[in-house]
Amino acid sequence: MRDVDGYGAIPDGALGIRGGIIVFAGASHDVPRDATATHAIDAQRRWATPGLVDCHTHVVYAGNRAGEFEQRLEGASYADIAAAGGGIRATVAATRAADDATLVAASAPRVRAMIDQGTTTVEIKSGYGLDTANELKQLRVARALGAALDVDVKTTLLAAHALPPEYADRADAYIDYVCGETIPAAAREGVADAVDAFCETIGFTAQQTRRVFEAARAHGLPVKLHADQLSDTEGARLAADFGALSADHLEYTNDAGIAAMAKAGTVAVLLPGAFYALRETRVPPVDGLRRHCVPIAISTDCNPGTSPATSLPLMMSMACTLFRLTPSEALAGATRNAARALGLADRGTLTVGRRADVALWNIDEPAELAYRIGAQACAGVIRAGRFVRSLD
Repeated sequence: MRDVDGYGAIPDGALGIRGGIIVFAGASHDVPRDATATHAIDAQRRWATPGLVDCHTHVVYAGNRAGEFEQRLEGASYADIAAAGGGIRATVAATRAADDATLVAASAPRVRAMIDQGTTTVEIKSGYGLDTANELKQLRVARALGAALDVDVKTTLLAAHALPPEYADRADAYIDYVCGETIPAAAREGVADAVDAFCETIGFTAQQTRRVFEAARAHGLPVKLHADQLSDTEGARLAADFGALSADHLEYTNDAGIAAMAKAGTVAVLLPGAFYALRETRVPPVDGLRRHCVPIAISTDCNPGTSPATSLPLMMSMACTLFRLTPSEALAGATRNAARALGLADRGTLTVGRRADVALWNIDEPAELAYRIGAQACAGVIRAGRFVRSLD
């Protein structure tokens, strides 16, 4: 077997779980002699990793945007499509028209596909309602999916995702509405775990985003940010100013922004699926993130327009090939760093005291998780000590 020390691997390892928490993690020969178990599972020498954490998704939506995929292949840009009324606004129209049950039925297969690929925790954003009632509807559906499918869901309010048609050319007025009505309503109903915004030339300005973050802070909600995806808007620095859990995309982030993220403890979430789908050429500043010791997370960015993906292992492969991460960095990015991007300190590693979220894999060495392209290697999934996908 090749050296796998970079993964913290324990050959012939064993896990002890009690009450959904890891109480032993080590070599099989070190299991205490007086240890007893009510149920023992032989994983047949499969590799075990922490359950994967998908820390940036837009998985709750109606409709699809396959036509935009064709438009991009014919030369249209993301900005061109948005300016013509497509993009996010097209999904908003379909999502507003769908009731809760319709959204659950449409979104559940995507979440099940995530679980089948080893995911035990998923963040789900709103952002396709763009009014208070429909934003809260998306967040309720996200919570319902978590309960129905036995996966942990963290919800993020993304009302500042795009300008709805009823506020055309009135961006400041829409931000007034988001800050004065939508954020307070989400906080009052307890349906949001965080607040996000799209700070970009085709989204909202840094000043408008700052107002959103100030409103979130006033209601006790942490923040995240779609930052510097298409241009350098100083989004990373803005996220850091507010102690954001994460700044996501980051293709155009400058070194000062990276340094600010490092100082603030803000996680960098890289989204290779969107980079691939949009055929971008400017890669995120991975070397700078490494130099400043900014934790790097990986996510699917599952959404209908720019990353219709549900497989975190596939994103790990893309992150290595497109962004030059190492396979061990990619695995850390889909586990412990992704958990940190959600403010979750209780999962992401297989260590004593952490939640017993475990993915089991039919692989010979951990680099295969990034090496295989689109393979289904997940053999079983354990969430809080219980199988939610039985061993193959």
